Formats: sequence, structure tokens, C-alpha cells
Amino acid sequence: MLDLRPVGYVIGLLVAALGVTMLFPLLIDYASGSSLWPEFLEAGLLTVVAGVLIALACANSARERLSIQQTFLLTTGVWVALPLFGALPFIIGGAHASVTDAVFEAMSGLTTTGATVLTGLDEMPRGLLFWRAMLQWFGGIGIIIVAMVFLPELRVGGMQIFRSEAFDTMGKILPRAAEIAARISVVYCGLTLLCAFVFLALGMSPYDAVSHAMTTVSTGGFANYDASFNAFSPALHYAAVVFMILAALPFVRFVQLLAGSARPLFADPQVRGFLLVLGGVVVVLSAWQAAFAPGRFEANFREVLFNVTSILTGTGYSSADYSLWGAFPVAVFFFLGLIGGCAGSTACSVKIFRYQLLISAIRVQIARIHAPHGVFTARFGGRRVDEGVLSSVMAFFVLFVVSLGVISVLLALTGLDMVTAVSGAAATIANIGPGLGPIIGPAGNFAPLGDTAKWILIAAMLIGRLELLAVYVLFTRSFWKG
Repeated sequence: MLDLRPVGYVIGLLVAALGVTMLFPLLIDYASGSSLWPEFLEAGLLTVVAGVLIALACANSARERLSIQQTFLLTTGVWVALPLFGALPFIIGGAHASVTDAVFEAMSGLTTTGATVLTGLDEMPRGLLFWRAMLQWFGGIGIIIVAMVFLPELRVGGMQIFRSEAFDTMGKILPRAAEIAARISVVYCGLTLLCAFVFLALGMSPYDAVSHAMTTVSTGGFANYDASFNAFSPALHYAAVVFMILAALPFVRFVQLLAGSARPLFADPQVRGFLLVLGGVVVVLSAWQAAFAPGRFEANFREVLFNVTSILTGTGYSSADYSLWGAFPVAVFFFLGLIGGCAGSTACSVKIFRYQLLISAIRVQIARIHAPHGVFTARFGGRRVDEGVLSSVMAFFVLFVVSLGVISVLLALTGLDMVTAVSGAAATIANIGPGLGPIIGPAGNFAPLGDTAKWILIAAMLIGRLELLAVYVLFTRSFWKG
């Protein structure tokens, strides 16, 4: 029988650690003169006590190495447990949100989706806004570690293609997962600090600079204002674009760069493909805006650059209501969000490498039609791709499309119009943030949706962030037999 105690032990420790971090928003509320800091104290104590009790109850079976089944359960269990406890400050704090809204906001934060149900952000307590930013920052570093350490070993969605060479720095394989996590964490923290410093230098307050640095580098997109990033100057828009792009690149390449090897970063087909898509879409939509909204070249270019980068990376910031740009840009933004950034980054969605593998597989099939007796193999970055990787990628695409369709239908059954249902499904399963239309578009949020629709979207955010297969495998009979 599967022993769940090792999984519970790790989850308990992480829940307790989450409770300790509530000290930071508590101090911010106290320093700003808010009377709400005791509510963070209450939420923190409840979380720490619950986490410690779970860990103690499971401590007698803690192991050095988890089985494959336990690793799958842990990967999903962490992203279920942490949002539930992360929701407490929204329930007993200044937002006084319902359980549904609180879990939605916490899940959106930890999965770095950026969809929000909160309004009146300009007047909200600073501690609560900082907690939203912290949740996204934790989720950003968490998903990098999961994507680089766990998912390749679990052979999820083609991620096994990065199982060996992704950790190759200067010809030497990093020996332990802990060392991989430590080096990536250093890069992640350093990039966040650099982003905060740049934001501060360009005019943000220290509080806003730190908050938005966390939500930018995590490609989460929670902002402290209802106007999102449109509350800031054009110079800050350009700065945010730079850091959103950096956060969407494979973090292991930054580790290699710091180790003195720049070639892997520039030779990575993911990086080249991502930048090619970004540049191409920016050029096309800039030309569109120049034709249909002439006379404001710099503003048009900046709005296109910022919003295209935000959607492609899955950050979800907005600096303009691009739903007013016309049908063509809206369609481009919809499909752009389904592409995503690079594997091993904080970016979300399908990921650019899967499209590259799909294109390579299609080319091989076309070549085999023209030359039935020829020998052709799919390649990625000059290396032969194993058939198992291609099968995993194809399975991911099928599951993604089917999941998108099922979630859209379920949302439509709750009474939502088709635009809101389909774009809401895409925005959450791809962890983009804003959807389309007047309700959940860049100028709206998810607050008007009913509780049933919100729980469907909560599940979609979880499934999408963990690359679908890591969650779906838990519902198979063979998993529990094995």
C-alpha cells in the first residue's frame, strides 16, 4: 500500500514555512500604521501550527528518497495545500473575501496566473498586497525547481529532454537536486533584487519596487493598482519588458552564464524561438496600430511591446485595453497566450520547446512521405529526439486541447458567454492571467463570475501549472496499483 506519510511530512514542513513568511506582510502593516497586522499574526500562527502538526504526525516515516508515486503526489499536493493556507490572510485580513474568492486569489498567486477577484486595490492594506506579491514570488521559484528537477524525472510532457543536458555547466553534471535548486535560487533572487533596484531608480516607491519586482520576475502579474502597470511611467514599462523577457528564459542558462559559459544561452533553440516569436508579433501588431491609430508611434510601439511580452510570458500585466484594438489583435493575443516561454523559466503555458518538437516531428513525417525508404529523425538543438519524448509531447498537446475544450464547456454551462468561457479557460489553464471580453478582459477581472465557475478555474490553474500529466496521472487506476 502506498505510504502517504513521507509526502505529508514534506507538505507539513512547507506549510509551516509558508506560515512563517506571513511575518513580512505583518511587519509592513505594522510599520504603515495599519490596524490589520494582528490578522496576519492569527493567519500565520494557524498555518505554522497546522504545518508542524502535519509534519510531526508523518515524521516517523520520513525517507531520503521518495518513490515515483510519492513524487507525483508531492508535486500536486504542495500546489493544493499551500493555496489553501495561503488563502487565510484574504479571509481574515483586510479583503474579507469569501472562501471561494480567497482560494482563487491564492491559487492564482502561487501558480503565477495573475487572474484576480479583488477590486479596489488602490485602497487595500499594504500588507495584503505584499502577500499577493510574495505568493507569486514563491510560486515562481517553486515551478522552476519542479520543472528542472521533478518533471524531467517523471517524464512529463516531454520534459525528459532536459533531464541531462539542462544541468550541464561547463561540461560537468551537477550532482544533486539540492545543488541545482540552490544555484537557480541564487539567480532568481539576484534577478529579483536587480529588478527592484531598476524600478526604484526609475521612480517607483521602495514598496512598489519590491512588490512589482517579485511579480515581474515570477511572471505573475499581480499589481498594486487597479490600473495594473498603466499606473507607472513609460520608462518603467520598458524596464518591466526587459525583466519579463529575462524571466521567461531558462534559468539554468543563467547559471551557466555565471559559470563563465555564455554559448549555451545563445545556442539554445528555445531562446531563439521565443525571441523570434516575440519580435515577429511586436512588428506585426506595431504595423497594425500604426495603420489604424496613426500619430502616436512611440505610445503604440510601447503598448504593443509591453502587452505582447506580458501575454507571451504569461505575466498578465496590462498597460492598455488591447481588446479595443480590433478583431485581429484580439485573436493574436488569444493564440499568443497559448505559446508561452521557455522550459525551466517562470513562464507558463505550452512552452516554446513543445512547438519546436511538434514542427520537427511534422517535418520528419512529410520527409517520410516523399521518401518512404529514407531514415529521418526529429531533432532539437542538433540532437536526435527519442520517440518517447515525442510521444509525451503529442500526449501533452492532445490533453491540453481536450482540457481547454472541456473547461470551456463547463464554464459555458455556468451561464458564461462563449468569449468569456473560452478565454477564461485559456487564461487559467495556460496561467496567463487576463482573458478576453468586457468581464475578464484586460480592463476587468474575475470577480463577477459565480462560485462554480471560479472553482472550475481554480482547478484549471492547478492542472495547467503542473503540466497537466502530473495531475491527470493521479486519476488512473494503474498509478494506485503501481
